[in-house]
Amino acid sequence: MSRFGVFVVGPAGSGKSTFCSSLISYLKNTKRSCLYVNLDPAAEDFDFEPDVDIKNLISLDDAMEEMQLGPNGAMMACFEFLMENLDWLESELDDVTEEFITIFDCPGQIELYSHVPILPNLCKHLSMHLNYSLCAAYLIESTFVVDKAKFFAGTLSAMSAMIMLEIPHLNILSKMDLVKTQVSKRELKRYLDPDLSIISTDIHAQTNPKFHRLNEAVVNLIEDFSMVSFLQLESQNEDSVQAILSYIDDCLGFSEVQEPQLKDEPDADWQEAE
Repeated sequence: MSRFGVFVVGPAGSGKSTFCSSLISYLKNTKRSCLYVNLDPAAEDFDFEPDVDIKNLISLDDAMEEMQLGPNGAMMACFEFLMENLDWLESELDDVTEEFITIFDCPGQIELYSHVPILPNLCKHLSMHLNYSLCAAYLIESTFVVDKAKFFAGTLSAMSAMIMLEIPHLNILSKMDLVKTQVSKRELKRYLDPDLSIISTDIHAQTNPKFHRLNEAVVNLIEDFSMVSFLQLESQNEDSVQAILSYIDDCLGFSEVQEPQLKDEPDADWQEAE
């Protein structure tokens, strides 16, 4: 039996939990089954109560207190503890069927999936032991397009996560409603499929000449991999959420294993041919 899941990842403040809530709301409204898994041991407020919560295993406060660590060190310790107790997560996900889409809401410490192999190893475990088909939705704030240096830093972090996670991957510019009045549609297209000339022109003009070679190295790195492009998201817009969900379904191959749904009352009666 196949299972399906999406890891919602990205830096802190990028709108991950808001997107998860909007996605869950849309799935419920369209009568699709979903399971909400909170993997942030520091999260407290939820629009939808998680079906599975890492805080039932370990919380950030507990790790900080017992191990005398700061927030970042405690976050790493929480995930190391999770990886040592994957039987707990397996038992929590044991009843999930192929009709469900599991939404994994991840913390904003990007080093968990762009620098160290904790989340990559978790993805491999879910794929191998629970037969999960997984994809990642990496969110960065659309306001980054106003600050071009931040945008290319976000592009590099997205590329790093793509390489580390090794699962189908969607990059998403969230909070698009915040930049509608600041960026024209024509200008926005340069960011959805990153136009590397932005660095060689705009950013060069904003930075000290001694950093120009570094800027060009960043351009070459992004160009060599040629992996990153972005989708647009407004979490409060149902059509926008539906569009992102359709991409997620395609990445997972979700529709390919679903049984066709027959109506209880056909729209028209069929008559046998005489």
